[in-house]
Amino acid sequence: PHNAEPASPAYCAETNGTLLACVSAQHEHNPKTQVGEQSASLSTTMATPKNSTHDSVKDYYGKVLSSSSDLRTPACTTGKRPSLTVRSALAKVPQEVSDKYYGCGVPLPLGIEGLRVLDLGSGSGRDCYAAAALVGPKGMVTGIDMTDEQLDVARRHADAFCTATLGYPSTNLKFVKGYIEYLDQAGIEDNSMDLIISNCVVNLSPDKARILREAYRVLAPGGEMYFSDIYCDRRLPEHLFQHEVLLGECISGALYVQDFLRLAKAAGFADPRVESQSSFDVSDPELLELLGEARFFSITYRLFKIPDRLETECEDYGQIAWYKGTIPGHKNAYQLDQEHRFEVGRKLPVCGNTASMLEETWLRDHFEVLGDRSVHYGLFDCKSSSPRVAASDSNAAGGGCC
Repeated sequence: PHNAEPASPAYCAETNGTLLACVSAQHEHNPKTQVGEQSASLSTTMATPKNSTHDSVKDYYGKVLSSSSDLRTPACTTGKRPSLTVRSALAKVPQEVSDKYYGCGVPLPLGIEGLRVLDLGSGSGRDCYAAAALVGPKGMVTGIDMTDEQLDVARRHADAFCTATLGYPSTNLKFVKGYIEYLDQAGIEDNSMDLIISNCVVNLSPDKARILREAYRVLAPGGEMYFSDIYCDRRLPEHLFQHEVLLGECISGALYVQDFLRLAKAAGFADPRVESQSSFDVSDPELLELLGEARFFSITYRLFKIPDRLETECEDYGQIAWYKGTIPGHKNAYQLDQEHRFEVGRKLPVCGNTASMLEETWLRDHFEVLGDRSVHYGLFDCKSSSPRVAASDSNAAGGGCC
């Protein structure tokens, strides 16, 4: 194992000499890391990084918490009710796996049969088990986690779940040990995944920019990172990152939303979309005093990898799209994000980015898109676009079309 320290979590992102963001990730290291660079030199280090943040998180989830009932804040609990299809899949998950689940959302899209799925920070494996049911016997689910205690639980039931519970001819579920900032060290190859999921884990990392770059690398063109995490309406003081409970329960590592959007775009995800979001309150008096007026949100983002196709603005090419009604659990309509809901057969004008998301990704079999980009009509008129869905705290997540 290599003993190099991990890349600094405090970095100023620059592209072509222009400052994009100066993000304080509340850690003890100070060297700068370029958000947009490929960091090739780091690919040969960090098999087992020596970092107090990783150690603190491993101890908290491996030794301090015995079940979700030990949590002191609601950050690592799921508030949104899953779809009936997902609830059915979750009901089959072994009890021991569910008991050690700590998540803040439901990053399990439907219609993913046959896809290759990677779960970043898979923990006890609950979402992986559900995903194994959703992708079917021809799909494959891989979970990666750094905590031995969680991996032991995840691996213990995998074979029996796939073959006995799901009735598959072989196991389509596996778990590997590793750090989500260093997927290359875990053997995750370029363009090898169709879908990346993650549930309240990225905020625990000391190098969020590298996670996003690695996610972009391992996704195949047309793939997607569909993940839930905790975000904040401001940058938190650096000293809070040293607080074991605030760090372990996904509070002090929460990125300021605008900083996340800058990092995602620098990694190649040009048009982040918000699938859902909700706010939550920290009621513990001791923790509340430390956090002051900061507000926190659980947000599920959709980040599509469509090289050289997603633009920085919503552009109008006169394209029309409609939904076929073919995704299980979405018979009558499909919610692409908070701004776009497609009823079956209803033809709607869409911007170039939305058209690409519907016809150049894993969603392609479920939508029809009329038109191409041969003629440009200027900026897309959002007021005449697809129907929007009202959402609370709609200004919190930022990003998205229009």
